[in-house]
Amino acid sequence: MPAHGPAPCSTREVQHLSQNHDHESAGLNRSAALASISAALFLLAIKAWAAWSTGSIAMLGSLADTTLDLVASMATLLGVWIASQPADDKHRFGHGKAEAIAALFQIVLISISALGIATRAIEEFLSGGRVEAADMGIGVSAVAIVVTFALLSWQRYVIRRTRSLAIHTDSVHYQSDLLLNVAVIAALVLDQYAGLRGADPLFGLGIALWLGWGAWNASKAVLNQLMDHEWPEEKKQHVLELIAHNPDISGVHDLRTRVSGNKHFVQFHVWVDANMTVRQAHRVMDDIEATIHAEFPEVEILIHTDPDGLVDEVGDAGKDILPPIRVEATK
Repeated sequence: MPAHGPAPCSTREVQHLSQNHDHESAGLNRSAALASISAALFLLAIKAWAAWSTGSIAMLGSLADTTLDLVASMATLLGVWIASQPADDKHRFGHGKAEAIAALFQIVLISISALGIATRAIEEFLSGGRVEAADMGIGVSAVAIVVTFALLSWQRYVIRRTRSLAIHTDSVHYQSDLLLNVAVIAALVLDQYAGLRGADPLFGLGIALWLGWGAWNASKAVLNQLMDHEWPEEKKQHVLELIAHNPDISGVHDLRTRVSGNKHFVQFHVWVDANMTVRQAHRVMDDIEATIHAEFPEVEILIHTDPDGLVDEVGDAGKDILPPIRVEATK
């Protein structure tokens, strides 16, 4: 059976493009982590001054969140640096899950912060304390909003390019910081100028609940990656459709996918003519890899060839079959 596909050098070209993509992603992730650390250091300094001057629980909650942001951002930097290291003899699939570990560390910190702020807010509400120097706290929070918005803009750009889990989790902190700083301003205005006693600790409690909700949502993506959760069904179907366009295969089975950091992995078995030579089958695999990499350059692909109709897997593995009719329609 004649095999149609790119020249043998296409595989090396695809690998070169994939390596360039990985290198670019690592640089962008590091830049986002460094920007996060710089922003956290600046915000930590001005919020510490404001919290000491005002005695506001909401501002104290914002300070605690920024302190944890700094620690978490440092963990993010370490995580993305480790994740960017090439595969070695002890980590043949790379170090991508270092990002998930860094993200999990951040989630633990967020949860501890939320619990501490909630406890302090309840104590302050029961004691009936009041804030002072509200103008200073409002000004500091306004500056924090501007700095945080600038950082989030850069993080969103990096996440679109790299899909980094650690940067995404770090971004969750700062997204909550926008609302957190608005809440601090509202709390100070209501407590100091509107005379609503208890507004500041109530807003502090709301901030704690918001942080806890953010940690819960972020934990889902982290656990999915650590547990090698499959890709979304629509993405898997798209990969199957790309494979189906190759005229030299008659079916696909045992499709498996997972994510590790910003690196994606996909492996599957394909049916080919039993009379194909090894060289012909290899060129078919090159063709399939080039087709998938054209749309998913970050994916590492492993393909196993089987003679037509052979399913040597047991259980659910043999059920992931691309119907022959779909393949025939693409010939």
